[in-house]
Amino acid sequence: MEFRVEKDTIGEIQVPADKFWGAQTQRSKENFPIGTETMPKEIVYAFALLKKSAAKANCALGLLEEDKSDAIGYAADQIISGELDTHFPLVVWQTGSGTQSNMNVNEVIAFVGNKWLEEQGKDTRLHPNDDVNKSQSSNDTYPTALHIAAVTQLEDTVLPALKQLKTTLKEKSDAYQDIVKIGRTHLQDATPLTLGQEISGWHRMLEKSEQMIRTSLPYIQELAIGGTAVGTGLNAHPEFSEKVCQELAAATGKDFRSAENKFHALTSHDEIVFAHGALKGLAADMMKIANDVRWLASGPRCGIGEIEIPANEPGSSIMPGKVNPTQSEAVTMVTVQVMGNDAAIGFAASQGNFELNVFKPVIAYNFIQSAQLLADSMLSFNDRCVVGLEPNRDKIAKNLQDSLMLVTALNPYIGYENAAKIAKKAFAENTTLKEAAVASGLLTEEQFESYIKPEEMTYPK
Repeated sequence: MEFRVEKDTIGEIQVPADKFWGAQTQRSKENFPIGTETMPKEIVYAFALLKKSAAKANCALGLLEEDKSDAIGYAADQIISGELDTHFPLVVWQTGSGTQSNMNVNEVIAFVGNKWLEEQGKDTRLHPNDDVNKSQSSNDTYPTALHIAAVTQLEDTVLPALKQLKTTLKEKSDAYQDIVKIGRTHLQDATPLTLGQEISGWHRMLEKSEQMIRTSLPYIQELAIGGTAVGTGLNAHPEFSEKVCQELAAATGKDFRSAENKFHALTSHDEIVFAHGALKGLAADMMKIANDVRWLASGPRCGIGEIEIPANEPGSSIMPGKVNPTQSEAVTMVTVQVMGNDAAIGFAASQGNFELNVFKPVIAYNFIQSAQLLADSMLSFNDRCVVGLEPNRDKIAKNLQDSLMLVTALNPYIGYENAAKIAKKAFAENTTLKEAAVASGLLTEEQFESYIKPEEMTYPK
């Protein structure tokens, strides 16, 4: 392998000749051989967008030459396009401020930008600290990149996926409003409802989750940029923060704005905790929906079997013909991961010692992972399971007629205790409710049929 020599304030170090990073990135790569989890590309792209916006702001304020601003913008666009992904090798488990990832972006932008300047015949050259990082510190750029990435993931990835699944559930709910089935509470038979009503509960869960996610957005749209090292804004122009946020908003169409208190913005991540809490709420709902689907589809002969779901692949390496609810299982594993991520984010966010929280990379990694996993799993669950969900009308009807809890409709006529006697008699003697009611002498067959109408129990008057 061929190398070139780069240097920083520590000294000289060899960097692979085909890589665009510099000395500080190389030191981080060598000093933190920990795990395989690399900095999420979403954070890298957010950093690049931030550097481009910062360069424009510095240029507008007369602090950076136009040629340098253009070069930074050119290099940042190359990063955002994904063409330079191989030049961002750093792991999550590095310095807690994310300084090395900030410098990784600075160094790659300087390298690519300088090549562009040379090709343009310009004499000026970029310095990763003095130019690309002008008016900035890792302490304010990393939380800013985190918030940019978080807002982007929620608005452009999670919410669209949620909307697709929500739309499918609404269609299923409307289509199955007339299918009366037995309800279940405590995993035991309960009074009837319609399949459409049951699915409407799932749909409303997603509506509420969507509302909670949207409620969290204004908080994470506030950005730390301009706080520099400890929140005072040292070495940054007083108008820098506002101008950067304006550039970011113009570039993304999102309502980014400068955080009111930069001392808070550097040391606290309560906005991310709140936003991820909304993702955890969504995960909890997805766990419930996926579990309901696989319970209701259980069988096909010895389970509940009230719905049928698509058979996507063989379910067993030993049992021929077996088909499993694999999409539900994938969703439930995702939700467990998200709940674990929430705990990690909460612990990490509590560690804002003095002027800086130094658990930023692990917060970013877990947040981005949760958002991506939830979005991907919702889309897969929708396309490969819920769209193909169909009722098993015969099994639904049989379970409804076999249920003892239809007896609840008799309460107003014969009282709770007499109704309970009929239910217990039917269960003990393995007869129908009608047979037990008539045998008890409490009701005639005509009265029973007049009072027990499952379809009317689903929309009581």
